[in-house]
Amino acid sequence: MSATALLTAINKTLFATSNDDLRPAMTGVFFELDKKGLQCVATDAHRLVRYKRSDVKCPKTDSFIVPKKPLNLVKAAIPDTDQPVTINYNSNHLFISYGTTQMSCRLIDARFPDYKVVIPTGNPYSLTVNTSEFQSALRRVSIFSNKSTNQVALNISGSELQLAAQDVDFSFEGNERMKCQYNGEDLLIAFNAKFLIEMLGAADSDEVQIELSTPTKAGIIRPTDKAENEELLMLVMPLMLNQ
Repeated sequence: MSATALLTAINKTLFATSNDDLRPAMTGVFFELDKKGLQCVATDAHRLVRYKRSDVKCPKTDSFIVPKKPLNLVKAAIPDTDQPVTINYNSNHLFISYGTTQMSCRLIDARFPDYKVVIPTGNPYSLTVNTSEFQSALRRVSIFSNKSTNQVALNISGSELQLAAQDVDFSFEGNERMKCQYNGEDLLIAFNAKFLIEMLGAADSDEVQIELSTPTKAGIIRPTDKAENEELLMLVMPLMLNQ
């Protein structure tokens, strides 16, 4: 694959890996290979990112989990170019070679969770927002959120999205309104603002589409602009509204 393809796959998934050493499978990025291309998945049980590329040649169907630290080293060691990167692997190790640079690491010996079962297939409501405006609004409002949950409530009705956060301990409260495109019933749902900000940063698109259903079901974030040979899906679990 090209160096750009590998670095993009790492950049779009690495932030969603877990830091929980008790669940080692989630502390790395899950690479799934088949004849049609490459799929990278990362999750920490609160959010999930799946990135697919169809322009990568894989010899057979296979999968492995690469730890977070070596992937960070790859980001630092390999320039973002169209030059080819060769990836070799066996049951325990991964080898990456680019020009004169060679790296090897141990793979994580664990079973990656069955992530396909948590991705909702029929979220009926669709919210489209400007990525940078939404990200900026979240940053401003989240200053007033509880520092342990980073909870920001989204109140969506018609073409208006209202963001609200409060920290009861310090009597803080922040509200902001912004325009949006929304198809669905009025909805009040809360998310971890830090997670949303990171996911919007990975979207690389002027607008994102957020698919929702109920205040307790996962939301799906997709960039509206995408290249023909790649697909990005991001899932985030809602927080319980402290009413």
